[in-house]
Amino acid sequence: MGRLGTEKVNVVSLGLEEFTPALDDTGTTYVHLDWKPPAQGKEKLTDLLFRLSLAPEDGNGQTAIERANDEAAKRIMDGQPVLIGVKPAHEVVPGMEKKTIFHAGPPVAWKDMCGPMRGAFLGALIYEGLAADYDEAEKLMDSGAISYDSNHLHDAVGPMTGLISYSMPVFVVENQTFGNRAYCTINEGIGKVMRFGANSAEVIQRLKWIEKVFAPLLDETLQKAGGVNLKNVMAQALAMGDEMHQRNVAASLNFFKQICVPFTEIIKTDPNGVEVMEFLVKKNEQFFLNLAMAGSKALADPARNIPHSTVVTAMSRNGVEFGLNISALGYEWFNAPCKMPQAMYFPGFSEKDANPDMGDSTIVECAGIGGFAMGCAPAVVNFVGAGSVSVAYDYSMKMGEITVARNANLPMPNLDFAGAATGIDIMKVVATGILPVINTGVAHRGARRRTGGGRYRHSAD
Repeated sequence: MGRLGTEKVNVVSLGLEEFTPALDDTGTTYVHLDWKPPAQGKEKLTDLLFRLSLAPEDGNGQTAIERANDEAAKRIMDGQPVLIGVKPAHEVVPGMEKKTIFHAGPPVAWKDMCGPMRGAFLGALIYEGLAADYDEAEKLMDSGAISYDSNHLHDAVGPMTGLISYSMPVFVVENQTFGNRAYCTINEGIGKVMRFGANSAEVIQRLKWIEKVFAPLLDETLQKAGGVNLKNVMAQALAMGDEMHQRNVAASLNFFKQICVPFTEIIKTDPNGVEVMEFLVKKNEQFFLNLAMAGSKALADPARNIPHSTVVTAMSRNGVEFGLNISALGYEWFNAPCKMPQAMYFPGFSEKDANPDMGDSTIVECAGIGGFAMGCAPAVVNFVGAGSVSVAYDYSMKMGEITVARNANLPMPNLDFAGAATGIDIMKVVATGILPVINTGVAHRGARRRTGGGRYRHSAD
C-alpha cells in the first residue's frame, strides 16, 4: 500500500467512462473496458441468467436454449411469404364474426382503451352498419354486445389502432415454406385514417371505397399475377433505402412493378381504373407497410412454440400496454405500460398532444427490418429523430448483439452487406441491457390524427 502512492499506476476502467477524463488529466495509463453488469445489476435476473447458462450441452457444444434459438431464427429466415389474395376479413381471418373486432397490441378492455383506440372502435361499428352514430356505437360497446380481441391471436396484424372488422378486406399472405397464413388490412393512405383513431364520414367513405372498389380489383390482379413474393420485394427495397416501417417508397413501387402488367390490363376497362391507380402509386407511399407487416407475421409465426427457445416472436402495443410473446411460451403475453416514443413532431404538435406508442407494426422488427435496418435507410433518419445516419448505422449494428443471427437473405449494402439482425433473444436483451429499437408513427391522444414519427425502445424489465 505504501508503494501505491509512489509508483506508476496502470488502470483498467470497468465501464466507468466518467473517470477517464481524470486519468487523462493526470497522464495515467489506462484501458477502458466497455462493460456493464449483466441484467443491469438486478440480483434476481442475474441469478436467473446464471442458472440458465448452466444448462447441459449436447454433443455439439450447444445448450438446449441455444439449439432452440438457432432453430427459431432459421425458421424466420427460411420463410417465403407470398401475397396470394385480398379477401373480406370474415372469409379468411380465424374467429371473425359480424359483431367481432380485432385490434392491435395485447388484449385490452374497452374501459381501459386509449382515445385513438376507442375512436377507431366507434368508427368500425358505424362502418359495419352496427351503429348509426357515435352515441349508439358507444352504448353498443358499453353493453358488451361486441366481442374483441388481439389481432395476433387470430393470425393477423394491423398498424397503430390496428382495427380489423367483419367487412374489411385484408391481405392474405401465405408462408410457402411452412404453410401458415397471416392477414393485415390495406393501408388507407394519408390524412384522417382509422388507424390513428379517426372516425368521420370521410374516413368511413374511404374504407368503403377500399372494400367495394380497390380490394376486388387488386385481388383480381393478384390472381392473374400468380401472387407476389414479399421477401424478394423487401430485399430489393433494403438496397434502395427503405427500412419498411417508416419508409416504404421503394417497396411500394417495387410491389407495383410485380403486378403492373395484369393491373394495367384490368384497369383499361374499369371506370375506376385511374382512381385506383392514383391511390396505389401516387397517393400512398406507405402502401407497402401493411404488406411488410403481414409478411413479417407470416415469417415469425413458425418460430412459435419451440421448446426452450427464448426468441421473441411478437412485440406489440395497444396504446396502454406494450406486450411481447416468447417462442417457448406460445401466445402468453408479457406486458408493461406503454411509453412515449422519442419523436419528431409535425408543426404545431408536441409530446403533450401525443398518445403513448401503439400498433402491431413492431412485428417487422421481429423479422429484422424496420428499426433494425435503419442503417440502410438514411432518408428516414430525420423523420424518426435518430439524429444522424451514423447513429442509425450504429443501431443496425448494435441489434446484432441481441439477436441470434444475421439474415443473408436481407443484406444491407451500406453496412458491408451485413444481413439484417434477426431473432431477438430476450436473454441477450436482459443480459446486455440493449433494447430493440423500433421505428414508429405517433398518434394524437385526442384529435385522432398523426402528430409525427419517432423511435421507441421499451424497458428490459
